[in-house]
Amino acid sequence: MAEFQKLFFETWQKQQGPELSGRNYFPDLKEVGDALVRVVGSTPGENNRITFIVYVSAITFAENSVHLTNAYFIPDVRTLDAFTDAAKRGVDVKIIVPAKTDSKMALLAQRYTYSELLKAGAKIYERRNALLHAKTAVIDEVWSIVGSTNMDLWSFLSDDEVNAVILSREFASEMEKMFDADLAESDQIQWEEWQGRPLLPRIEEWFAHLFAHWL
Repeated sequence: MAEFQKLFFETWQKQQGPELSGRNYFPDLKEVGDALVRVVGSTPGENNRITFIVYVSAITFAENSVHLTNAYFIPDVRTLDAFTDAAKRGVDVKIIVPAKTDSKMALLAQRYTYSELLKAGAKIYERRNALLHAKTAVIDEVWSIVGSTNMDLWSFLSDDEVNAVILSREFASEMEKMFDADLAESDQIQWEEWQGRPLLPRIEEWFAHLFAHWL
């Protein structure tokens, strides 16, 4: 909690917000539970790389499973390589992404990544009947992340973001239950069907991915 407070004040000052009252808004913080929690905050520029490093490192060193849910899934080359390398070495890579979103270009750029992921053995699911907003991941049923970071370059490099990394099997188990509930409301992208899609969507996806850095 203290780290969240610190990030709030740093961002408030950076945005030149009015001086905050000196009242004591902050009660004494007491340790609760036995989970190991680390707050990962980032700001535009070089310091924002820490979120990218956390994600890529966790995927790279995954041994059994990577279960990710993300609202804007347009990974850069290194992140995409981390996913495909994990799938190729036998890690259960499952990714839930939106079937619809408020940006058609973002959706098309997202779908441009499917072929490489599917060929590597990753499983992709599009969440139906909902505007997906979650940004979470569970790795090896013990490492979890919950936060505001989208899996795209804009979020990694240009936005103020905050995430909580939790090391706890109990917490991961609850996250996996929510992941399974979303899976039940999602449609899996099948490689054979994906290969047979019309030419026009392929062209649109290729065109959209050219603008991935700005989506």
